Amino acid sequence: EVFGPDATKEERYAAKRVVFGRLYGGGIPTLARQAGVTESVAASAVDVLDAMTPGLANWSHQIRQAADRLLPRVVRDVDGVEEERFGTISVFNGPDPAVQLYTDPKAEIAAVSKWISDALANGVAPSEIGVFVRSHNELDRARAAVAEAGRDAFVLSERSEDPASRISIGTMHLAKGLEFKAVAVMACDDELLPLQSRIEAVADEVDLDDVYETERQLLYVACTRARDRLLVTGVAPGSEFLRDLGR
Repeated sequence: EVFGPDATKEERYAAKRVVFGRLYGGGIPTLARQAGVTESVAASAVDVLDAMTPGLANWSHQIRQAADRLLPRVVRDVDGVEEERFGTISVFNGPDPAVQLYTDPKAEIAAVSKWISDALANGVAPSEIGVFVRSHNELDRARAAVAEAGRDAFVLSERSEDPASRISIGTMHLAKGLEFKAVAVMACDDELLPLQSRIEAVADEVDLDDVYETERQLLYVACTRARDRLLVTGVAPGSEFLRDLGR
């Protein structure tokens, strides 16, 4: 619809790049650069995509506002290109995101399980619920929360599969491009987020800055997969990033 029915192969490819970039949350300047088109063309493609899939714009204002505090106003992509991140506004209104810390993983699991049950009771389908953790080592906590709620878990992978009537669980790396009505981000513990093993492996201050930036971005992506409801949990004292979410 952007280039018309006689679009060339290159133009169709560019349109696809814009679509994929939009799914991953890119702004107009970045989308244009990655797709090799002008910003006006990228903006037109985004307008068409948003009209066809209005759910992409339906992040609740409260979730967006909370998650935005995780990252600076200007972010740098992997190519070192800086971009203004602000300017995407959601008019959808929803519950305030909840950030909670618990004394131990067992208490956290019980709380997330209750949150899942409440979401289901309020009409959210199991397939519309996602639970994310930082790494595979914490997946058992997500799996236990889903099981305690009396539901089956669907473990996300690189393959595209239908979760059917199961609740999706997975690592933050697999959250990109997904969308759920309700999202719980678990195991946001001190030394797990940012991941302590990555911090210990850095050689200099520049590398350390990169680690912190990418770890923050992982949390940001996981949080912004939620349209209506967001719960962020961990074991006290919790990740230092949670202070930016208002904890």
